[in-house]
Amino acid sequence: MFDFANTPVWINLLVFVGSAAAVWGAGTKIARYANVISERTGIGQALIGIVLLGGVTSLPELAVAITSAVTDAPDLAVNSILGGIAMQVTILAVADMLIGRDALTSVLPDPKVILQAGLKILLLSIVTASIIVGDTPVLNVGLWMWLLLAVTGLSLFILSKTQDEVSWQANDPGVSVKGEAARADKAAEKDEDKTLKWAMWRAAIAGTVIVVAGYLLSRTGDALAEQSGLGESFVGSVLVALSTSLPEVSTVISAMRAGLYTMAVSDIFGTNLFDVGFLFIVDLAGGEGAVMNDTGPYEGFASIIAITVTAIFVVGLAERRNKTFVRMGYDSLAVLGTYLSGLVVLFFLR
Repeated sequence: MFDFANTPVWINLLVFVGSAAAVWGAGTKIARYANVISERTGIGQALIGIVLLGGVTSLPELAVAITSAVTDAPDLAVNSILGGIAMQVTILAVADMLIGRDALTSVLPDPKVILQAGLKILLLSIVTASIIVGDTPVLNVGLWMWLLLAVTGLSLFILSKTQDEVSWQANDPGVSVKGEAARADKAAEKDEDKTLKWAMWRAAIAGTVIVVAGYLLSRTGDALAEQSGLGESFVGSVLVALSTSLPEVSTVISAMRAGLYTMAVSDIFGTNLFDVGFLFIVDLAGGEGAVMNDTGPYEGFASIIAITVTAIFVVGLAERRNKTFVRMGYDSLAVLGTYLSGLVVLFFLR
């Protein structure tokens, strides 16, 4: 295995930036392919956002988790995952500006996004409990992480069963599931001659690019953490998390510009569900002992930030207040402020 730790900083930076660019380029195409697949299969935007966008754009986090864990850097894996979750929710807050006069949470017609957010908070609560209480290894994996795996599987099952259900409808003029479906049809007009096979092959290629680039981001990010002197905790939560979140940035922007708001939000919440579940893989790949026993206040606070920013959006989705400031909903501003304030605290906890 190539030793990036003994490679000059400028080379690591070049590889890091190049890998980030590759992740961005692949991510910009995924939303288009996802919409074609949704149109050809009849699968709704919420489920496509979770399974395809969420699954594929989670691949960099998976690459970070596995490579960091097997190279004796589980802290970087845990911190990049927890830091990435909060950062990705903040991406939605910034993307809110793309809508214009309306707040993002006031134009989402599908209640499934609230279910996704609630399940994500449940999973993060299990992670936070494991950090505070400690963990006991069972078959080389912590007991809390076994619970996390079970609840992650149950969450994905619940979401799959609600695919064709609309339990309630937002009573807002101009906001409806049918209206968003019409926008999806319009976005797909330029690809009306494209087949399901065409979209799936290209999605697979983009996913492969993301996996390879994600691996390089993990290795160079780990090396830069040592070479910069900032510490693995801070770099893992910010530098690596930022780069591995680039697929979400590109797919969210693409979906938002096409008016596919449910797909954009489901991409983020779906990615988060997969990311939290990856902590089981980190523990499994980390060898004997429970990896969460090596965490502390830093990781606990990072998890709390992720819970808080998600909860703020849930409040916004329930309230549906359509007031904005600097083109952002009040809830999006609260998310952005919470995340930036949290970064300050994390810097001093590193």
